[in-house]
Amino acid sequence: MELADCVDELHATPLAGGLRWNAPPPAFAINLHDAGTDSIRALLATDPERTVTHLHRDFPRVPGPLFEPELHETVRWCRLLEWAGIPADPARLDITPPPESTGERRSIVVYPGGTPARRWPAERFAAVAAGLREWGCPVRIVGSAADRPLARSVAAQAGLPENSVLAGELTLRQLAVTVADAALVLSGDTGVGHLATAFGTPSVLIFGPDAPAVWGPPPERAAHVALWAGHAGDPRSDTPAPGLTMISAAEVLAAADRQLTSQVRV
Repeated sequence: MELADCVDELHATPLAGGLRWNAPPPAFAINLHDAGTDSIRALLATDPERTVTHLHRDFPRVPGPLFEPELHETVRWCRLLEWAGIPADPARLDITPPPESTGERRSIVVYPGGTPARRWPAERFAAVAAGLREWGCPVRIVGSAADRPLARSVAAQAGLPENSVLAGELTLRQLAVTVADAALVLSGDTGVGHLATAFGTPSVLIFGPDAPAVWGPPPERAAHVALWAGHAGDPRSDTPAPGLTMISAAEVLAAADRQLTSQVRV
């Protein structure tokens, strides 16, 4: 919130239908969650002067544009705002790094976590991390406290020291600084990957089951490489998407090497 500088107050909710509004009715209630009934119903319950959401057949009296799932996420939500008369530029993805950021880009940051369907195999992350050691940069394995066993396993398989595991040790702000100051970020389709895109940190992002054409860095942002086998899957699956497992460690390491080589040449 602080870094994006676009939110005055956060009302945290566990689910789309879990909003408990305890403030005066807002002027606008804008649905940037999805086009589902839970999120629309939750916003209507705040009694806003105006609701901005995509059209839904269960709410025929609430106007809105059609939800177009094939559009890139940034384009879809900006079009929704523009439909409501609110200027929005999908190219404005940048977030200013925290003041603590040095911009020195000394380490390689690896995030092996994510939801089960989006989680590239740990042994492949380890193989890539082992290969990246040859660059002489510290390799850091990040994640939440719940990711720590996974991070330790990846580090051990890669031959990295215990102090390379930062999973569970960083606040969200410290994680943001770590990503902003990285020479390279290696991740799946995750929040860490999106942070790298927002900060302009060079990255290699492994996509599946969702396509990077919808969720990935826009193609004009050359600092980021999105790897995708071309096979969509179920993002709610309890196992890695089949297309995700088609991407080899050698392919990812080659992409990472190219990213780091281009920085050296510059």
